[in-house]
Order: sequence, then structure tokens, then C-alpha cells
Amino acid sequence: MKKAIIALLAGITLAPPAIAAAPGDVTAPIRQFIDAFNTGDTKAEYAACAKGNIVIMDEFAPHLWVGPHAPEQWASDYEKHAQATGVTEGRVTYGAPTRKEIEGNQAYVIVPTVYLYREHGKPLVEEGQLTIALRVEGGAWKIGGWAWTGVTPHPPK
Repeated sequence: MKKAIIALLAGITLAPPAIAAAPGDVTAPIRQFIDAFNTGDTKAEYAACAKGNIVIMDEFAPHLWVGPHAPEQWASDYEKHAQATGVTEGRVTYGAPTRKEIEGNQAYVIVPTVYLYREHGKPLVEEGQLTIALRVEGGAWKIGGWAWTGVTPHPPK
């Protein structure tokens, strides 16, 4: 019996970390990123992102940002695009995830979104979604990449 208990304890302590439950709410960094975008808090936006390589896909050129500075490059290009196209007051609303897949320290989440903004003073709306890949880093969920997809922008109904 003693050997069985020792074997069980050894198995528990030596179990691979991938089967350990990931910490906290996987949507917390997603909300943090979007809320920070809405308030212009780039420091909080970047803090929601993982270290190392990140992949971002979005509808404005160059459409793809990859690498450890992808969030900063995306934010810079968003600002350039906004200035060039007369976009102001950009903000994103979001709903509850329509899909959440968590496998150990990796996650895949789809969040419905609406991008609201003004282009040359005229209000526009773009319904879409964010598809986000996350990973645990430093004991917390962090965004490892995301892709924006949306319909053609249109005036509000």
C-alpha cells in the first residue's frame, strides 16, 4: 500500500504541466485589449499581449503584422490609416464569446464585435468578430495573435 501511495504522489507531482488547469478567465486579456483601445491606453493594450512573436491580421494595409513588436506596429499603422482616411472616434464593442476552446495553456476564442467610427465626420458601423489565440505566460492568459474580420462598413441603421 505504501508503494502505491508513493507511486500516486510521484505521478501527481511529475505530471506534465500541459494538463494543469490554466489560470483565470481566458477572456480577461481580450477585454483589456479592446477596452484599452477604446480609451487610447496603448500601455494596457500591449500588456494584454504575450511576449515573443505575435501575429495580427486586419483589414487595413499592410494587413499582416508578425513579430515581437506586432502590437506596436499595428497601432502605429492604425493611426496612420485613420489619419489618411479621416477616421476618428474609433471604438469597438464586443459581446460574449461565441466559441472558446481551451487546451492546457493554449486557447482559441471568437468574440463578436462592432467597430464604430466616423469617416470624414460621417458615422459608420462594421459588424465583425475577433478570432484570438492565447497562451499562458507568467501565470496569466496573454494574447498571442488575433485576426479581425468584418462586413463592409456602412452607415448605422
